Amino acid sequence: MVTILPTIAQCQDWWQLLLGRQLLQQELPEDLQEFLQEPTWHSWWPELVVTNGIEQNNSGEWFCQRCLMPVAPSQQLATGALYCTACLALGRVSQHDQLVSLPVDQAMASANPLTWSGKLTAQQAQVANAILTQYCDNTVSAQLLWAVTGAGKTEMIFPIIAAALQGGQRVGLAAPRLDVCNELYPRLQQAFGKTSLILLHGQQHQPYYQAQLVVATTHQLIRFKQAFDLLIIDEVDSFPFAGNPMLANAVNKALKVGGRRLYLSATPPASLQRQSQQGKLPLHYLPRRFHGRNLPVPQILITASFKKKGFSNRVQQLFRYLLAEKRRWLVFVPQAAQLPRYQSAWQLAFPQIAVATVHAKDPQRLAKVAAFRANHGTVLFTTTILERGVTFNNIDVVILTADHQQFTASNLVQIAGRADRASGGPIGQVYFCCNFYTRAIQQACQQIKHLNHVSGGL
Repeated sequence: MVTILPTIAQCQDWWQLLLGRQLLQQELPEDLQEFLQEPTWHSWWPELVVTNGIEQNNSGEWFCQRCLMPVAPSQQLATGALYCTACLALGRVSQHDQLVSLPVDQAMASANPLTWSGKLTAQQAQVANAILTQYCDNTVSAQLLWAVTGAGKTEMIFPIIAAALQGGQRVGLAAPRLDVCNELYPRLQQAFGKTSLILLHGQQHQPYYQAQLVVATTHQLIRFKQAFDLLIIDEVDSFPFAGNPMLANAVNKALKVGGRRLYLSATPPASLQRQSQQGKLPLHYLPRRFHGRNLPVPQILITASFKKKGFSNRVQQLFRYLLAEKRRWLVFVPQAAQLPRYQSAWQLAFPQIAVATVHAKDPQRLAKVAAFRANHGTVLFTTTILERGVTFNNIDVVILTADHQQFTASNLVQIAGRADRASGGPIGQVYFCCNFYTRAIQQACQQIKHLNHVSGGL
């Protein structure tokens, strides 16, 4: 018999923490861990589910019950217990550990949850209505929105989010990169001002609570179980989500039974395009930006990036031109390890103008991106970490060593899409600096021109 019953306040806190989630027992508050040690706790909380961290299937194979990835017999601790290496970054799961989860009940319906005062263009509204109609028909489990960079994908999903919230459903919006989540969160805060909303990623330390609308990195979905009626995956073609079976498992596990998915992308992977062509995945396509202008076609400069310790003459000429035009611009480089060299070259050529660099593991990454978005600084050197999901007004884009193997056609299209996203001001330009005109560069330019041609018929 349980000797010490939890208080009402404790029960409310535990419910908020666990509902729709699956956590390691050692991640739980100490008072909840103590409660679970009581021999008859289940009689007081029968909805709570406790499972072993690593379990065998009927074929004798071991699987992690958090990320659903296989666990090889060689993955052993010193004690001999198996543990999962796939989701190790979120805390070790072994045979000694238990996972605790709590199924979600129906959320509270929200009347008129959309507080956004903007208006969709005719093309955006047509696509948004098609997505919403398919969702309300409840005949398909997944849809794909394929829209060019700057088309306004976020605004086009407001109607489907509003419909789900109004129906008492729980909605998750996940993206592979935290920069994208940070971009989406304030926009959703403004658009759904009366709805509880939370942001989850590795550098966000807001205490978790049971929000009806969740913005999270795809890795955070690993901690959810049957939580969402609607799960929207943004930048579905982006690293680290694309081709990652663990994150695909996380999406499936985070959905309720009968829950539905909406994929968003400007450059959808071939696998989703094939599903669409086979009639298995409804496709909604918009090749035009919200302001109606064409995507900027890259200007190709055949030149080396460096000459000895500094920039090549052609690159210096380009930078001088942009400075004379009083432009602000992003400079994309293929590898983070090269950033100090680029910064030194800039200081050698333009010592009077400060320059910043940013990459995925930069501890000041979020602050630097926020500063540049707030118009502080003229130039920001970056890796592909800023290739998608972030918006800077009135900037140009330069790619140095665009022929590097790091840059695929998809990368190049996404990077080019950072330019000319604002409706006002001068038209943004894109420059590819390269030694060779590679197949990836050719494909990227062809795709951009094709999208401009198609959008001209709308």
